[in-house]
Amino acid sequence: MTVGLKELLEKAEVKLKGVHPVVASKARQLITNAYKRRINVLITQGFRSIEEQNELYAQGRTKPGKIVTNAKGGYSYHNVGLAIDFCLLVDDKKVVWDTNADFDRDKIADWMEVVEEAKKLGFE
Repeated sequence: MTVGLKELLEKAEVKLKGVHPVVASKARQLITNAYKRRINVLITQGFRSIEEQNELYAQGRTKPGKIVTNAKGGYSYHNVGLAIDFCLLVDDKKVVWDTNADFDRDKIADWMEVVEEAKKLGFE
């Protein structure tokens, strides 16, 4: 079964709860634009509480794991619903954060294609 745009957008809704409506709208547009380029995008994070942000900040510092954020709680756009994180969905089941892979074989890294689309929508 191939994952369709409708399913990708439905999956995003859970992660977009608490995100500013303008950001949520742009996230949906990002998913749509990437889909048109044959790239499936999953939103992995939207709003995060300060406590959740502090847990992520501790990772790789005072807790095991690698560092995944430079922002402490209260200093992340996630804490005010103005940020999203994403990953790629490959072969309808594999979640990927590889910034160099070219799964659609168009000689441009898929991650960078999504970043390009995100920048067009005003994301940094």
